[in-house]
Amino acid sequence: MKGRGLLSAFYPDEWRESSYGLPYEEWYERGYRGIIFDIDNTLVPHGAPADERAVQLFQRLHRIGYETCLISNNQLPRVKPFAEAVESWFVEDAHKPSTRNYLKACRRMGLPKEQVLFVGDQLFTDVWGARRAGIRSILVKPIHPKEEIQIVLKRQLERVVLFFYKRNQKRTS
Repeated sequence: MKGRGLLSAFYPDEWRESSYGLPYEEWYERGYRGIIFDIDNTLVPHGAPADERAVQLFQRLHRIGYETCLISNNQLPRVKPFAEAVESWFVEDAHKPSTRNYLKACRRMGLPKEQVLFVGDQLFTDVWGARRAGIRSILVKPIHPKEEIQIVLKRQLERVVLFFYKRNQKRTS
């Protein structure tokens, strides 16, 4: 893990603006063959159905050659229609940050974790779970600022971790 200390366990491997502007072709050239995505506030605003932008992203990823899988703490009625719209594997009720379902997502795609990327918007569930599972993690900024109170509280803690993450990045650059 990059960095030192307790907080480094939560550091993403990369921190980017959006799921929609990532260098997917470059990562494919580097040997990655699968991408696991969180849904809410990573691909669409919380609770929203798959929109045209999400559908086009997944079409692009599949054209490149990626397998994809959605992983969500939401239940089947939320996750399955989204997965069907973007034509992706999925794991619902994932209990993130538990590592079990990150690895299940890799198995669904038929890939070793070393060839898989994870993209999500939360440090304490998404990134921490992926890192603990040994999957490269990309943190993206949340799409929509309106969130449930428990997420708002986690975001305050995330700011502290990201402060130290940025400071560590400057030191190691």
